[in-house]
Amino acid sequence: QVQLVESGGGLVQAGGSLRLSCAASGRTFGSYAMGWFRQAPGKERELIAAITFSCRSTYYGDAVEGRFTISRVNVKNTVYLQMNSLKLEDTAVYYCAADRAAISRWAEVVTTNRGMEYWGKGTLVTVSS
Repeated sequence: QVQLVESGGGLVQAGGSLRLSCAASGRTFGSYAMGWFRQAPGKERELIAAITFSCRSTYYGDAVEGRFTISRVNVKNTVYLQMNSLKLEDTAVYYCAADRAAISRWAEVVTTNRGMEYWGKGTLVTVSS
């Protein structure tokens, strides 16, 4: 059974940092890109970062570019999201995802009936003033 398990969420003050982790299990993830979405209350789920299996290519959403860094360690089947300079508007549930689609298509794929191939259950990040 494939599982993506997020960890590292919590409460942090504005300007602070958190590192999220997503551990994948149940299959090998060679050829799978991995990434992070988030969903704030009353808002749609948005793609914020993704990384290819080779780590040669990354994607960042405009809202997090320059503040968040995605990385992965393939031998551990784990992807990380380092979040710095956190803002109140970063408060959301953060979801890990894995898919074989090119990361340039992820924002489109998530809106289709197929959706992303694998999802985690999410971890809550709350940024306080």
